[in-house]
This record gives sequence, C-alpha cells and structure tokens, in this order.
Amino acid sequence: MAEGSSQRVTYDARGLSEPTVETPKVSQIDGDRAVFDAGPLTTRQINRELRWLVYEEGVHDVTITNPGAKHSLGVAILTRCTITFEGSLGYFGCGLIDGPEIHITGRVGWSFGENMMSGVVVIDKNAGSLTGAAFRGGDLVVKGDVGARTGIDQKGGTILVGGNGGMNIGFMMQRGRQIYCGNVGPGLGDSMYDGSIYVAGSVKSLGIDCVEAEFTPADKEMIDRKFAIYDFGTPPAFRKFTCGRQLWNYDNLEPSERKLVL
Repeated sequence: MAEGSSQRVTYDARGLSEPTVETPKVSQIDGDRAVFDAGPLTTRQINRELRWLVYEEGVHDVTITNPGAKHSLGVAILTRCTITFEGSLGYFGCGLIDGPEIHITGRVGWSFGENMMSGVVVIDKNAGSLTGAAFRGGDLVVKGDVGARTGIDQKGGTILVGGNGGMNIGFMMQRGRQIYCGNVGPGLGDSMYDGSIYVAGSVKSLGIDCVEAEFTPADKEMIDRKFAIYDFGTPPAFRKFTCGRQLWNYDNLEPSERKLVL
C-alpha cells in the first residue's frame, strides 16, 4: 500500500490574498485499485480525491467508505472505471456521469443519476424522488423503492426498480425503458412522448396520454436479459404502458397557438 502526496498550498487564479489549500491525498493505492475513508472529508475533498485517482493516477477500481449520505458525490465521472460507495449518498449523487460502473451499498436521496449518459449504477436499497431525471443512457438499477417522478424527461437507457414507484413515474418521458417489479402511484407516464414503462404490480392511475399496450416477445426478451444481468431472479408478469400519441396532434390549435408551438 502507498500513501498519496502531501499537502500543498496554491493561490487563487484571480490573485486573491486568501490561499486555497489542496486536499492531501489520503487514498491507499494498490496497483489499479484504491480505497479511502470519506468520513472526515468534505464533499469537495471527496470528489477531488476520486477524480485524482481516476484521471491522474489511472486507478480503475475505487472504493469509498463512510460517505455519510453527503450530497453531490461521484458527479461528472466521464470515463470507464468501477466505483463502490460503502454506505448511503445524499442528494444529486452521481449526476452527469458517462461510462463508470457504480455500486452503492446503501440508499440515495433526491435527483440521483441526473443526466446520466452511459454506464451502470446499482443501488442496493431505496432511492428518492426524481431518480434518473433526464436520464440518457446506460442502466440504473434500484433494488428497493423509488420516489415520485423517477425518470422524468428520460431520453434513453433503462431504469430497473425492484420495488415500488411513487407518483408521476415517467413524467414527460421521451425515450427508453422503465421496469417496476412492484406497484406505482398515480399519474403513470403523464405527458410521455415515447418510450415504454413496464409494471408488475398495481397502477394507481394513468397520466395524460398514457395507455396500456401489447406486451410482445421482444419486451419479454429484454426484461429476461436485464433480470439475468442483475440477478433479479425469475421475472413476474408485466404490463406495458406507452404514449397514446394524442398529444402529438396540433390540428386543433388556434392559429395564434400554432405559431407559438410550430
């Protein structure tokens, strides 16, 4: 095991008199693997340490212990690597990522995985509201429950939930897939434009222009494959919901409204 570099002091680029202290490197590195304790560190220090390991030291497998449900951890990691958080994260965790495989052994707060572009994220417990907002690609797997408006404005990829979902799941969804093994709340797929939502349990109510569709052999193949990859066991029976496409039609708009929309 090797310790990182010692503390250095640099000054702000604008020439301010207040010095900026760089975080001492605290990771224990062993080849292409590293581990560090996030307990005594701030959010900024944790993210700096993580980026230093991945981008400068070429470490491909990082374990972060004691994250303490801090907010905004693991954001903007834009390369292939493996990251494990041993514990829970707060709000806005792992947003803007492109490529990493992330495992969280605890739960996560609001807006987790926002604007995720590619990669794989597995959360062992529950996730808060707005999970996967503006989700673009990859797989986001939540083994517990998720809160309201999960997958809002989703543009691609797959969100797989082992438990229940809250209200307005898939609100304004544009593309991609969401799979729920449990029940979902009211307003499912409200104002969705495209994509598919699969629910094994009950649906409180459908949102505007969300309709039930035929569950095809291709749908079954996709769900079977995802369940096998993430060790979810034998899939239950699912219902499929898609856009009714009534909101695609602007023919009934007044001329003044048409000018604004088209």
